[in-house]
Amino acid sequence: MKKYTFILFSFVLLVALTACDNGTKEASGSENKSVEGIAIKVTDASGQNLSFDKVPDSIATLSSGDLDILLSLGANVTGRPTVSGEVAKELETIAEIGNPHQPNFEKIAEIHPSVLIAGMSFKQHAANIEKQGTKVIFTEANSIDDIQNSIRLYGTLLQKETEAEKVNQRISKRVEGMKEEVASPVKALLVYGAPGTYLAALPNSLSGDLLEKAGGENIAADFPKEDSYPQYASLSVEKMIERNPQVVMLITHGDPNAVKDAFEKEMKKNAAWKNLDAVKNGNVVVLPSNLFGTNPGTKVVEALEVMKESLSKVK
Repeated sequence: MKKYTFILFSFVLLVALTACDNGTKEASGSENKSVEGIAIKVTDASGQNLSFDKVPDSIATLSSGDLDILLSLGANVTGRPTVSGEVAKELETIAEIGNPHQPNFEKIAEIHPSVLIAGMSFKQHAANIEKQGTKVIFTEANSIDDIQNSIRLYGTLLQKETEAEKVNQRISKRVEGMKEEVASPVKALLVYGAPGTYLAALPNSLSGDLLEKAGGENIAADFPKEDSYPQYASLSVEKMIERNPQVVMLITHGDPNAVKDAFEKEMKKNAAWKNLDAVKNGNVVVLPSNLFGTNPGTKVVEALEVMKESLSKVK
């Protein structure tokens, strides 16, 4: 009897071990599917839900910030924004596909990426791109949170969630640390544009968000936003004089020196500028175009540091 009992017990144990082994294999298989198979799902900045059966084998982007994030996460980027200045050596082999305002559709079709990443303004062109078999992901960069959301999205898309989280933790740590360092707010005016077409950056813009987090007070916070550019407002000369900023910061896409020269000529012509404390005390700053004239991607921490340093130098 003991012999049969032992045989039965051995059989039950064998079945249990086999089931356990199969369960381990199934769990391992489901983990692999998230890399190769059927379960990569993301929601972009427009609220669009997209599914992928594998990590995209080629990605193109019209944003330098998104390019920076994608490369930091090891993506295979086959298309990048067209730039006028010097290009980093590691980017030379990546095809230029235009910019957000002037996409090169012929070049995009030629490289035929699995995914194209673009800003919201690209929506009007998305249907034509999608007909070619390319999925379009929309992003925003109007705040540090927006940039961190993009980092998180690409982490999921590329199955690099851990790496993406490390980047976001570094950014969050600096933002939190800066809150403890901020003293009394410095009254600031963020100016974007060129002579005759100056706009004030609002708190819902990236530079406005950076200003607030670095300890600045945006004097244009309640200026009426532009219909076409809701992150900016027309400059109100009356309010500008009334609120008298301690520092004026210029945001530009172009040559910083040329922008400052043009702005100084404007200040000499217009008494409204000449009478501001910021101008009288020489507190007119041209912010670096690579950090403020465009989405800085993972370098948003550098942009925050530059903003803080600019505020700390106010005389």
